[in-house]
Amino acid sequence: MKPVSDRRLSDVVSVGLLTRVFPASLVDEVIAECGRTEQRSRSLTARVTAYFSIGMALNSQGSYEEVFDQLTDGLSWASGWSQSWSPPTKSAIFQARSRLGYEPVRELFRRVARPLADTDTPGSWLAGRRLVALDGTCLDLPDTPANAEHFGRPASSRGEKSAFPQARLVALAECGTHTRYSTPGSDRAAPPSGSSPTS
Repeated sequence: MKPVSDRRLSDVVSVGLLTRVFPASLVDEVIAECGRTEQRSRSLTARVTAYFSIGMALNSQGSYEEVFDQLTDGLSWASGWSQSWSPPTKSAIFQARSRLGYEPVRELFRRVARPLADTDTPGSWLAGRRLVALDGTCLDLPDTPANAEHFGRPASSRGEKSAFPQARLVALAECGTHTRYSTPGSDRAAPPSGSSPTS
C-alpha cells in the first residue's frame, strides 16, 4: 500500500511537540512583551505565525505550504484539533511574518534554549565541567535591499555574489548533545533597524 503523503511521522510528531516546548501561554506572553499582539482578529495570528517561524527553522528545505501542512497536522496530532481551514497564501504569510518581526522568536529562544546533557550523557563532561564549543552556520535571508545592505552577499570562489543575503550565526553548543543554547550579540546577527529578516 502506497502512503498518501511522503510526510514522515517524525515530521508530524516533531512539529506537534512544539506546543510542549513552547506552550501557547509562553508564546502569547512573549508576543505581548514584544508589542506584537494583534489589534484586530486575523486568520494568521501572531501565535500561529510564531509557531510557523519555528517550523520553518525545523524544516528549512520545505515550502511554506509543506511547513503549514506539517504544523497543522502536528497540532492536530498533539491536541486533537480537527478544525478545517484553508491554508494561507504566500502573501498572507509574508505579511504575517513582517508583522511579527524577529524579536518574539529571538526571545522564545532565549527563554527555552538550555543545555540538555545530564551527568550520564556521553561526551558532555570532562573533569566535572560541561563541554561546549562555538558552532557557526550561515542562513539565507529574503532578497531585500535592506538585508543585502546590512548582511551582504558572500562571494563564491569564482567571485560571483550569492543569490541571497546571508546572516552568519555563531552559537555556544553543548558537545554531547549538539544543542545550541546561547548566541552572542552581534550587529551583523540582527536585522537592520526598522526592518526584519522576514521582510
